[in-house]
Amino acid sequence: MDIITASKPQSVLDEPSAIPLAAEVPPCNNPIPIEPVDFIDSDNPKVRTKLRLYSILSALYLGLFIAALDQTIIAISIPTICDDLHSASGYVWVGSAYLLASAASGPIWAKCSDIWGRKLMLLIAVGLFAASSILAALSTTMPMLIAGRALQGTASGGMIQLAIITISDLFSVRKRSLYMGYVGFVWALAGSAGPLIGGALTEFKTWRWCFWINLPICGTTFVLLLLFLDVHNPRTKLGEGIKAVDWLGTFSILAVTLLLLLGLDFGGAVFPWSSPKVICLVVFGTLMIGFFLFSQQRLAKYPLMPLGVFKSWSNNAIFLIVFSHGMVLLGIEYYMPLYFQSVRQASPLHSGVLLLPLIVTQAVVEILSGTVINRTGRYREIIWTGVIFMMIGTGLYITFGPGTSVATVIGLQIFGGLGPGLLFQGPMIAIQSTVSQADTAASIAALGFIRSLAMALSIVIGGVVFQNSMDSRQSSLAAAGLNESVLAALSGTNAAANVGVPRTIQDASQRQVVLEAFAFSVRNMFILYTCLAAVALVASVFIKHRVLNTEHTETKTGIQQLKKAAITEG
Repeated sequence: MDIITASKPQSVLDEPSAIPLAAEVPPCNNPIPIEPVDFIDSDNPKVRTKLRLYSILSALYLGLFIAALDQTIIAISIPTICDDLHSASGYVWVGSAYLLASAASGPIWAKCSDIWGRKLMLLIAVGLFAASSILAALSTTMPMLIAGRALQGTASGGMIQLAIITISDLFSVRKRSLYMGYVGFVWALAGSAGPLIGGALTEFKTWRWCFWINLPICGTTFVLLLLFLDVHNPRTKLGEGIKAVDWLGTFSILAVTLLLLLGLDFGGAVFPWSSPKVICLVVFGTLMIGFFLFSQQRLAKYPLMPLGVFKSWSNNAIFLIVFSHGMVLLGIEYYMPLYFQSVRQASPLHSGVLLLPLIVTQAVVEILSGTVINRTGRYREIIWTGVIFMMIGTGLYITFGPGTSVATVIGLQIFGGLGPGLLFQGPMIAIQSTVSQADTAASIAALGFIRSLAMALSIVIGGVVFQNSMDSRQSSLAAAGLNESVLAALSGTNAAANVGVPRTIQDASQRQVVLEAFAFSVRNMFILYTCLAAVALVASVFIKHRVLNTEHTETKTGIQQLKKAAITEG
């Protein structure tokens, strides 16, 4: 465990004293001194007992578990949910509403934790998650369920970002890689348990239990955080804190995510791509990106994101890898069950079991990568290996079809899990090594926003590709002699909610045509994700390595600390 001490003032570009390795970034000749943001007294370093430390970590990991669980627990249940609530349009939005809200809210939670403290914001996030889970479980209409999922996503944005930020508060950059490895393990464990639990509850109980199951975990997490989390509490007054919030940045980042994702979701599905509604949403969403950047640079007193972190080619390459990884990771986890249920005609529970090789592999590899980074201090080679395996592994999924054997599916999923598993840890450590401890929360929020936005885009764009691909097969389905009701059920907007249609078709040749249409559409999604993995491979060439610091200071939060940081950075 790291002893928390005060260290000398550092520059954002300073390197720890060590012999630089080949191709590493040379130290800056004229570093800009940046004072620490008020740290724990070095004369009385805080040493936590093992009981307290493990209780804190358990609470953080539990919060991460349920936030990650709810990204995938309904993936297998969605066809049943859409049928129960009589709404095929919910297939995409039950999932993407959660991710959209999580992406938009993450930086806001991070900045609020800088103002009011980590503990208070974590407790609010957990309480909101529990309340929204109740709303989702009691939903009687699709809009009500989507609203509940959006509130869940808002809370999950806080639980995910604040857990990672708090771990970064507790440990040095080098040491935290080990505990971040367990973050990836918990994430992968939730990803593997989600489809399995969701499938079992849907098949043997009801899909509503996918939300009821959150309540005891939320209760346990809340109590542990309340009793054991002892990071700095600034006791900021409500009025003062509200004045310190970057409201322009908050509204503009919400506008970016909402306008862009709504436009992409509506295009080709609800409205034609040439529709004024779709064009306006996409155009104004893009314009809001420029306004957000302008507000962060010129208008915000305490900006949501430190734009200085985007000035380096190496950092931008890392952000691009994170974006590609987020799209590929969740796209595969979310739509692989669609392949199992539509092409292989597997039950929800069986789909969850078939997905286990992929998720378990990712979990094991994530722990191993965190351990390697902790022991060697090297992360660039981990990233390089990860992007290569991710591109090859995702590309192999393109071979999946109606006749693919179970052994082949399992083997390719194990191989396909290697790349994504290696890319949880390295990029986050790489970004944190370039900023001061005072800017760590904001940099984590920026990276988390990009990853969450990518995940939300992945579901929306993947859904659009699937729908358009099914529409393109309508002529071959009609030529096979299928009646109008079946053709309507297999149209782009309805196909994902009607994966059981092949079981109702008696004619073997007609059933085979339907299975091939599903396989064709899923294959096109895998092609999309392979191309995104190739983008990550190209970006990885530009990453530079920095020596990871083993010294650590624990940051205080509050408005006074934000003022000091603003003065030193100004």
